[in-house]
Amino acid sequence: MIDCLIIGAGPAGLMAAFALTKQNVKGEIWEKSAKPGLKLLITGKGRCNITNNRYSSTADFLSNYSLGGRFLYSAFSHFTPNDTLDFFKRQGLEYVVEQGGRVFPKSEKARDVLDALIKSSSSNFKIKTKGAVKKIEVMENLEGQPEGFLVHSASGHTTFTKTVIVAVGGASYPRTGSTGDGIGLLTPLGHSFSPLRAGLVPLECSNYFIKDLQGLSLINVEATCYVDGKKVFKELGEMVFTHFGVSGPIILSMSNNDFTKAEISLDLKPALDHEKLDKRIQRDFNKYINKDFLNALDDLLPQKLIPTIVELSGIDPRQKVNSITKKERQFLVNLLKDFRLQVTGKRPIDEAIVTLGGLNLKEINPKTMESKIVPGLFVCGEMIDVSGITGGYNLQAAFSTGNLAGFSSACKLSHSVVK
Repeated sequence: MIDCLIIGAGPAGLMAAFALTKQNVKGEIWEKSAKPGLKLLITGKGRCNITNNRYSSTADFLSNYSLGGRFLYSAFSHFTPNDTLDFFKRQGLEYVVEQGGRVFPKSEKARDVLDALIKSSSSNFKIKTKGAVKKIEVMENLEGQPEGFLVHSASGHTTFTKTVIVAVGGASYPRTGSTGDGIGLLTPLGHSFSPLRAGLVPLECSNYFIKDLQGLSLINVEATCYVDGKKVFKELGEMVFTHFGVSGPIILSMSNNDFTKAEISLDLKPALDHEKLDKRIQRDFNKYINKDFLNALDDLLPQKLIPTIVELSGIDPRQKVNSITKKERQFLVNLLKDFRLQVTGKRPIDEAIVTLGGLNLKEINPKTMESKIVPGLFVCGEMIDVSGITGGYNLQAAFSTGNLAGFSSACKLSHSVVK
């Protein structure tokens, strides 16, 4: 018999183990994959965006979650982004803060983040890899009250534990072990799930010019997303065109809204209003007064974008700029301020950074992360129905809910626990 069994050795599970270790609780971590933290190792293209330090309050930080933000209030109050930074500092990990408050390890290696998490609880929690869980069975005393759990592995091993923490992740990047296992483990115990969907995922577009723009990165553009004519998202930042559509930070954050088809309006020059942009174009035309229209936009736009803009403008590419009319110029201004993309869908969930949907929040006590249905069972991380934008917010949710789940499990085991 052990005090606590943690299912899943990702960021949430490992942080739960740290919280338990601080209270001198011992137990085990079962990880279905051959190695722990496989998804963590590929986050941020291998650099691992740990958290975000650009916020003034918990409520301000929670505004970056399109789903479940209010639910996370207690978890973030218990273990803040500053607590996360302090944790890694104590583990000997140096970090740097980049644009937008994004925090990365100074080494730019996700492996160092994972090693710090593993080290923090290695004295009390041993990780058993290839330990996929088949079933969680609630054990009751003679009065019919839960007194522990029998956890059965797929390989036939069974362990009795007083408490269990489920941190199996969502369904994105399934090759790392995230295959929606929480549904199979918790629905037999009475829990319910909303459908698992792709979040923070690139978008597919039908515009004929998309492939011509493949590889083009844009910075400081403003993207507005419309679904059935209603504005659902607006953000300034970076994006990139791909062979199938668009990706990049603002597009990934946009994808956390629920839609299949949508329309994106790109303001390619958000720092200039229509009047100022028109004057800017007039200056460029005066500079290149004897050039063809096609060759007069080099100061205004990336080279790869120019042919598409010229074609969509309807202006003859060989027309001399000194003969372009005011009406034609205004059409060009409107095009640059409202460059439209037709979204036909999202990329598959196995290409998504996070999972939308998950365990019903009404079935979890947000102050403890304990199941309201099965006492002694705690949940944390991506398997619950919360989702944030890009910038370290989803890992912070994993760290905060994991730490609270571990702390609350320790409280369950002993009333003498202190934070």
